[in-house]
Amino acid sequence: MPQGQIQEQKLEQKLQQSVSQQQLLQSQLVELPIQQLMERIETEMHDNPALETNTEDPDFPESPDFSDSQDTSDDFDSQREREERSDALDAALENIGRDDEDLPVYHGGMSTADEREDMVLGDTQSFYDQLLEQVGEMELTDRDRYVMEYLIRSLDDDGLLRTPLDTIIEELAIYHSIDISLGDMEQVLRRLQQLDPPGIGGRTLQECLLLQIERKTSSHLTNLMHRVITDYFDAFTKKHWDKIQRALGLTDLQTDELLRELRRLNPKPGAAMGETIGRSMQQITPDFIVDTLDDGTITFTLNSGEVPQLQVSQSFADLLKDYQTNKDGLSRQMKEALLYTKQKVEAAQSFIDAVQMRRRTLTTTMKAIIRLQHRFFEEGDESLLRPMILKDVAEKTGLDLSTISRVSNSKYVQTRWGLFPLKYFFSDGYVTESGEELSTREIKAALREVVEAEDKRKPLSDEALCEALNQKGYPIARRTVAKYREMLGIPIARLRK
Repeated sequence: MPQGQIQEQKLEQKLQQSVSQQQLLQSQLVELPIQQLMERIETEMHDNPALETNTEDPDFPESPDFSDSQDTSDDFDSQREREERSDALDAALENIGRDDEDLPVYHGGMSTADEREDMVLGDTQSFYDQLLEQVGEMELTDRDRYVMEYLIRSLDDDGLLRTPLDTIIEELAIYHSIDISLGDMEQVLRRLQQLDPPGIGGRTLQECLLLQIERKTSSHLTNLMHRVITDYFDAFTKKHWDKIQRALGLTDLQTDELLRELRRLNPKPGAAMGETIGRSMQQITPDFIVDTLDDGTITFTLNSGEVPQLQVSQSFADLLKDYQTNKDGLSRQMKEALLYTKQKVEAAQSFIDAVQMRRRTLTTTMKAIIRLQHRFFEEGDESLLRPMILKDVAEKTGLDLSTISRVSNSKYVQTRWGLFPLKYFFSDGYVTESGEELSTREIKAALREVVEAEDKRKPLSDEALCEALNQKGYPIARRTVAKYREMLGIPIARLRK
């Protein structure tokens, strides 16, 4: 094989490897929320002396509004072109000293330290964070760790897992390219259910209580508790204590002791960890600040927190230029210094590019979400959220599904109507027989309203709920009503009296 062809193949492999490493770095930064991004930047600056902060105050543009549908795909095309440059040193030298003036949004958060501090709405960990900390101490494969963290984020605010495992398996396969069997998923769930507090991850109230009983020291009393929840759960939920007493052949004293222990079980283990989702969301720093004016105008900014403006160290840049100018007369030691300087400058510029790409990606994604859910951001009514999945945002932005998934992971949005996880704005759609697409969240909200307005002396059956929803313009089947009722944690009619 000719020598020139061998050199060409090596150069191509080196380029592909460089592009792959840069893409990996970008995907890692995109997934980080603002707090973890600041920690990552501090670590990078500590490890790379060629990376430093720019203390000059940049002149940032105003926040973008949504009066038109401006396309930002050119930003991504130009970024990809920069990634494909074959001479990394020339690319680093070309971009030395470049600041962020070309970015649409950077310091989108508060302008002073005091104001930024106000954006941190608490420092207490949510129960999700506490569970993730426990997961960090477990020996798991990379796949099982990702699946377990996904399960944790799928828990309701009371700590129960009401989303069917089949649905979670489909989500992981479609949106995260992770294939896992039902048996393996159940094994991961069982390990999750071993975390504290007892009962976490139960798929039903019955399973939640049984998990707590199994943690207790084995005794005659715990065996009785297990029998009650397993064999007489319906009587237990209806408080038919006399029926339970007769079935187990207990004395009044034994029954009182049994019921006293049963009442100590916690139906909401998530709340036992301090805060539920409604309050834990007040304890995080939002990544996006969406502002809705009285006239309906919507703008947003990225919250920069304490993220510094980055640049390549001027001293390293000057040193590299000096070496390049005199490279013909360099000694061996100076050549080694040149290689070290080149590597540090290249790594610093790659990191700066990745941070810039993160801001572009987050900005473009949030723009698309606001346009798709514009009515909600205008009025704050949950029922106005339209069906939207990761694919919809990917098509709107031109980004990959995996990128949209990373952006929506662990990010929060501060709005006029409250603080929401970015995943809140995603929901499946329900297609009626006539072809009309309805948001499942909208249907659930309507179902909740019907149940809250019913006569508690005569609760509506699923059939009656179905008819009521049909009259409201939601033509769904009775089995669908039952499914959504269970997902909302609403008991059947006879238990709502």
